[in-house]
Parts: sequence; structure tokens; C-alpha cells
Amino acid sequence: MKPNHHPIARRFAGITLGLTASALASLPLASQAEETIRLTVGSSHPTTIPWVGMIPGVFIPEVDRILAADGRYKIQWTEAYAGQLYGANATLTSVRDGIADMGWVFSYLEGSRMPLSQISAYTPFTTGDPILMLDVMNDLVRSEPALASEWTDNGVVFLGATASDTYDLYTNFPVDSLDDFNGRRISAPGVLGVWLNPVDATPVDGTLASYYTDIQTGVSEGVVSLATGILPARVYEVAPYITKVNMGVVFSGGLGFNQDRFDSLPEVVQDALMEAGSVYSKAHGSDLASRYDNALEEMLILGADQNPPVQVFELSPEQRQSWIDGMPDLADQWVERNEARGLPASELLSTYMNAMRERGFEPARAWDQE
Repeated sequence: MKPNHHPIARRFAGITLGLTASALASLPLASQAEETIRLTVGSSHPTTIPWVGMIPGVFIPEVDRILAADGRYKIQWTEAYAGQLYGANATLTSVRDGIADMGWVFSYLEGSRMPLSQISAYTPFTTGDPILMLDVMNDLVRSEPALASEWTDNGVVFLGATASDTYDLYTNFPVDSLDDFNGRRISAPGVLGVWLNPVDATPVDGTLASYYTDIQTGVSEGVVSLATGILPARVYEVAPYITKVNMGVVFSGGLGFNQDRFDSLPEVVQDALMEAGSVYSKAHGSDLASRYDNALEEMLILGADQNPPVQVFELSPEQRQSWIDGMPDLADQWVERNEARGLPASELLSTYMNAMRERGFEPARAWDQE
């Protein structure tokens, strides 16, 4: 009898085959063939802007981590930031039209297509806490059908919210009182220009990408903006007078994904994108909360030797309250305009303000009770 026909040999061979099959089954799926999926991610702003920098810094690594643990799929990312694919005025349509598979959607430059998403812009001085704002807006976009439809009706899947740190004033002239803003040309993004009404400043539409040149060329004399945006954009070089107003955090948009492309992806990849979007948004909120004071301090250091040097002022509580009290009823105007379009703006305003209160925060102005 040949050795390989011996009963013991046959039995050993069977055990070996069984062990081999068992061992293969127990190997991580990543050691087997992975399917590569190519995705393009874009942004109108550069990665020096915190919420954009966290796309390659947090979102993409989190998607990669989740999929590596599963082992069946791998993403080959093409990253195009700083307006390589589209500008700030086309973030929603560019994702909708598939110019990028996904990207940062700048919702408050999309007033006509996303009117309900402007709610925080029409309720200034509500909160200076970005973590609170993101928690509220992530919840509302996913739970309020009318708000959610502003994404889905535009062919975009919402992955996670972004917000600003609180807004202050950065000018090329010193500020001692609210009267110093009278007649001044101040750049502000989109609807935030209406925040200047109580101080009689003239709003000039602009974004972080244009502020430096706008001030340098005399188009404007200052900006309503964010410490975390002004620092990397170096706007303090041309607007060295910083007036802390704490006008509040706004919901600025979020990561969006082209609906058709999303629907074409395997479920495990869809789940990874959604999970990573939540991780990104939470990390973004914590990052903003810690960056504000650090950004102001760094601007003071970097701008100490310029002429004039960077200087920080703060409105007195009385001046700030005067600004708040001088605001027209922006929320009511927003509600009236959107209710005329058949949108449930009044209901959303109450839900939004109560969501703040339910989390233990009382807004400085009760916009829903006027």
C-alpha cells in the first residue's frame, strides 16, 4: 500500500485540509481581495480652514479605518480642496451634479435653495458654543423632514454638520463704541450682513477667500468673521483691530455626498460614510471650542511687530446688549418670508430654540417668543 493511501495518511490529509480551510476562514478579510472604490472629495476652501482640514484629518482616516476592519472595500481618494473643482458659491450644486462625489456644502451661501438651513443666521446671539450648535443641528437635519429635504431634494446625502466659532469684528480702524461702525463698509458672508443693522454699517458680501484682498484694496474696511478662519487666512495683517462681540455660532453647512453615487455604493461603504460623518462633526465641535482663544492669542503674537500691531478689544456687556436689543426681529422676518413659501418656519424656529433650552442653555434673545 502506497504511503499516501494508508488510512492514517488519509486521515491526516483530511485533518490538514480541514485545518487549512478553517485557518483561511479565520484570516482577516483584509488579507483577501479588496474591491477598490474611487471617490473624489472637494471643497471651496483650503485645508488651513479647520472644518476643511478635518476632512483629510478626521473624516477620510475614519472611513478608511472602518472599511479596513471589514476588509471587503478600500477607497482610493482624490482630494481637491481650495476651490480646485468649485467655488464657494457652488458647493451644493457641485456635489449635486457630481463634480465631486462628496464635499463641504456651504449652506448659508445657499439661501434660495436651503432657506430653512439659514435659521441660525437669523437668530444671532443665540449661543457661542459650537458643540451645542452642532448637537442641535445634527439632530434637526435628521429628524425634521422639511430641513432634511433641503439636502435630499437637492440630490445630496447629509453626512454631518459644520458650524463656526463665534463671530467677532476685525477692522482696519479702532473701535471704542458702536458709533465707530456707523457708515463703515464691513464684509460679511451672505445673510450675516443683516447682523450689522443695529450699528448702521454697510454690509459687503464676501467670504474668507476674499476678505484679505477686499480690505487691502478698500472694497471694505473690516469683516464679520471667525478667529479660526481669520488666523490661517492672515486677515489680521490688514484688519489688526479685533473687537470681541460674541455674536454667536452659526450652522454653516456640512459634509454632503452625491445621492446617485451614494446609492450605487455597497451598504457597508454607505454605513462607513455616515458613521465617519458623525465622528467628523463631533471632532469638529470639540476642535472649534478649543481653538477660539488660542487663535486670538496667536494673532496677537504674530501681529505684534506689524504696523499697526494686532490689538484686541471687547464690547462692554452694555454695548453688546444694546446691539442685541437693536436687532430688528430677524427671526420673524425669516419666518414670514418662508411661511409665505409654504415652509414650516415658525414650527422649526420653536423646535430649534427649545432644543437649545432642553440642553440647558437659555439664548440671550428669545427669538421664538417675540
